Formats: sequence, C-alpha cells, structure tokens
Amino acid sequence: MHGLVRVRRALISVSDKRDLIPFARTLAELDIEIVSTGGTANALSAAGIPVVPIEKLTGFPEMMDGRVKTLHPRVHGGLLGRRDVPDHVKSMLEHGIAPIDLVCVNLYPFEMTVRREGVHEHEAIEQIDIGGPSMLRSAAKNFEFVTVMTDPSQYDSVASELANNQGQTTMELRRALACATFARTAAYDTAIAAWMSQRAGNRFPPVFELRGVNEGELRYGENPHQAAAVYCDPTYRGPNVISARLLHGKPLSYNNLLDAAAALELVQDLREIAPDCAGVAVVKHTNPCGCAVDRSLQDAFARAYAGDPMAAFGGIVALNAPVDRATAEAIVSGEKFLEVIVAPSYDSDALALLSARWKNVRLLAVGNMAATHKSVMVRSIAGGFLAQESDTHAIKAHEFELAAGPKPSDATLQDAAFLTAVVKHLKSNAVCIGASGQLYGAGAGQMDRVASCRNAIEKTQAQRSALNAQRVDAPLVAASDAFFPFDDGPKLLIDAGVRCLVHPGGSKRDEDTFKLCNERGVTCLLTGTRRFRH
Repeated sequence: MHGLVRVRRALISVSDKRDLIPFARTLAELDIEIVSTGGTANALSAAGIPVVPIEKLTGFPEMMDGRVKTLHPRVHGGLLGRRDVPDHVKSMLEHGIAPIDLVCVNLYPFEMTVRREGVHEHEAIEQIDIGGPSMLRSAAKNFEFVTVMTDPSQYDSVASELANNQGQTTMELRRALACATFARTAAYDTAIAAWMSQRAGNRFPPVFELRGVNEGELRYGENPHQAAAVYCDPTYRGPNVISARLLHGKPLSYNNLLDAAAALELVQDLREIAPDCAGVAVVKHTNPCGCAVDRSLQDAFARAYAGDPMAAFGGIVALNAPVDRATAEAIVSGEKFLEVIVAPSYDSDALALLSARWKNVRLLAVGNMAATHKSVMVRSIAGGFLAQESDTHAIKAHEFELAAGPKPSDATLQDAAFLTAVVKHLKSNAVCIGASGQLYGAGAGQMDRVASCRNAIEKTQAQRSALNAQRVDAPLVAASDAFFPFDDGPKLLIDAGVRCLVHPGGSKRDEDTFKLCNERGVTCLLTGTRRFRH
C-alpha cells in the first residue's frame, strides 16, 4: 500500500486520559516503544505498560513545575527530521536523535478551565499548553513520516490501521490527522487570544475565528441545488438541536435545523417569562405562527396550534416541558402534519404515539431547557461576517412604563410580556396580537409596520372564532418589535379591538400614539428595548 510508514516509537502526553490504557496497550503489543511524560507515564506504568520517561530520551529533567519537559532538540528533531533526506538522517545520527513516528498529545484543558465560574487568572494561565502545541505542529508538519493524534476519538481508527498493516499507517490517515491537528492548535490559540482580549476589557477579540466540528453533510441546503453541512460548536453547553438526541424519524434538513432552533429559543424565553406554565411554539420559516403558555402542556399545545392551523401544517413544534401521553394525544389528533417536535424528553407512551402517527417526524430530546445563550452571534455576509452580542436582555413586565391609557391589570401585563417575547422571535418589521397567554396573529418581515399590523389583524380575525370561547373576551394585546413611526398602525390595531399596545417607544411622534391611546381608552406600555430580528 502506498505511503506506509512503520511506527517504532510513540510519544504520548495527554491531559485527557480517557481510553488511554487500551490504546497504549495496543501499541505495546505491536512492539512500539512508548515515551511519555509526568502523569501520563505514571498512569501507563501503573497499568503495567512499558514506558520510557521523557528525561531518558532528552537527557534533561522536567523542570519549572512541568513547564519545560518536551521543548528539546531530541524531541523536535525526532519529529521534524525527514527520513528521506540524507543530511537530516546524518544530523540525527550525529546528535543521538531517535525518530519519533507517532505523537499522541491532547492539550491542557484551557477552554474547560476558563468556562468555570470564578476561575482565577493564574489558574487559566497555567492551563496554557506550550510544549503540547509545539510537538503537535512539528509532527503534523512532517506527516509524510509521523502519525499525529489530538483526541481520544481517534484512538480506534489509528489502532485499527496499525493492527491491519503490521504496525504501519497510511499516508491518507496521516494527512487527515495532520489536518485535524492544525485545526485543533488554531482553535486552541484562538481561545487563548479571545480570553486574553476579554480580560483586557474588549468585547470582541482582534481576530475572531469560528470553530465547528463537522457533524455530516445534509441532503441539501435551503434548496436542492445547494450543498450543505452542519457543524457543532464543541464549546456550547446548552440545549440545542444539533446535539439533541434524535429519537425517531429521518435526519434533519438544513431548513429543519433553522426552524427547530428558532422554536427552541422561543420556548426557552417562555420558560423565563412564565416559569409556572408550560410553553409551546409552532414555527414556520423561523417565524412563530402559533404560541401559548398554560398550566397544562396539553392545553398549551392545543392553544398554540389553534393560533394558525393552516400555517402550522408541515411546521415545527417546540415544547418546554416533558411530553406526556395526554399531550401526545393532543398532538396526533386530527389532520395535523408536523416535520419536527422538540422537547426536553418524552415518556414511553408519548414516544410510541408520536412515532406511530408519523413515520418520518423528527422527535428531538434536548434535555434541560434552562436557557444558555451564546455571548456572541455571528452572521455571514459577502466578504466576511458580522458579530454581535446575543439579545439576552430580560423581559420584565413590572419595568414596562405606562405611557398612556388606563393602568393594566396583572393579567394584561403578563400578556404584554408574553407577546413581547413572541415579537422578539418574529422577523422585522414585526407586530403580533394575542390574549390570555396565546398568540392570535402575527405580521412579520414586512417592509413597513402598517403592513405588519394589517397581517396580524387579518390572522387574528380569521382565527378568533375557532379559539376557546372562554378566553375570547380577554383584552387583546398587541406588541411591536420597534416603535410606531406614526399613529396609523396603532389606529388599525385599536379599530380591530386591541386594548393594550406594547412597544419600545422612542419615535419623534410617540406623542401622537399616546394621544390616540388616551382618547380611545387604550393602555400603551413602553419596554424601552427594541427587538429587531433581521
């Protein structure tokens, strides 16, 4: 086989010791000499695996609390020396440098350390690996002769290749591992630079590098003629649709992932707005077309779906509480068709019902629904990308300012907060109408706010007759993601029966809207926070 290289000597130095012993034992059984450092050498010796301490190879002791142990010509010469260049071979022989054919190094856990609450600066600094990245880069540069590994997930493939090829590795494998190595060292250095920049008081680092692990190619992107892939952010620890467990159905598409992520974000916000209630969102093309909160998850789903059954057909549903049998029965009843259902978990009866109802529906379990926001959001444009802080500004109804009209009841104030959460997740310009913790109609993505008002009113009027009669008499509340530049939109909403307007305020003509509300006896609340979503 072309490019086979015999591995005779391996250098192992790992912080993450998962699966280390079985892998090292495989090397030993193939008569591969193992050189190791500090704690790794101790672990191997304790397991009965022959190991050569690094100081025996270098002739120099580890020092400075382990800061200096592998930064030595006998290490880097053994990694960088080309076996096919006579001058390299001659220099190695003259200086007693033995070739190192395999390097297995995973770096000090810097990223994990700085994610801990209250970590001290000196702790983080001591987790900045110097020798590890240096060895990895040397080995990866010389991939024609050296096999380099950075993660326990690579152990099985390397061990299998060594076993199948009498202790040799292929050029194909070495090249792929070298590529992964440079990606790892680049990500490591970027994480350190970002942390140092943050410590210096900078919101955004001077160099922003995205890091994602390829989870696989998708069937296609937004359209069949566009290729696509999905990448996982290994640093993200919150619930998400990429790392969620797929309990049933075919793999998610590009559009499925976008819609499911949008639905999940909304129900996480609902959990914070109404912690004593269950929340459900129905999303189509990343916009919520139905949404509700209720004491019962079953009722929350029924009310969310009733908001716009036509738009909900073929949509995505997210629920922020575990799905039980009663809720599953509500979901599968009637002529519904859903693409994806996202929830923390499903009981066995619910899972069986949903799986039997739709052969291909994707059932995602994301675990704990506690909101975990990315500190920075990134969006690509031609020539680069934009970065901004995530919109994590809390929605607090008790902080809304009463700008006009009568003081709202507690129930109306709660609806104002609920609809502010909904409008936050609609594309701008956005206006939505609802009551009693239920979305009735939304206007999104319009070029002017009056059109958004008209769309929300049309949806509301079309759906109200189908809603629970006991809830129809609740005062209608309308929320806008930005101020009303004129009072034409508010007039349309008030004429349609809206009794409370909630918006950020800040228009030069706010007084026109306030005057209108006072004349018509309509409550006007200001949030002070714009919620544009492009």
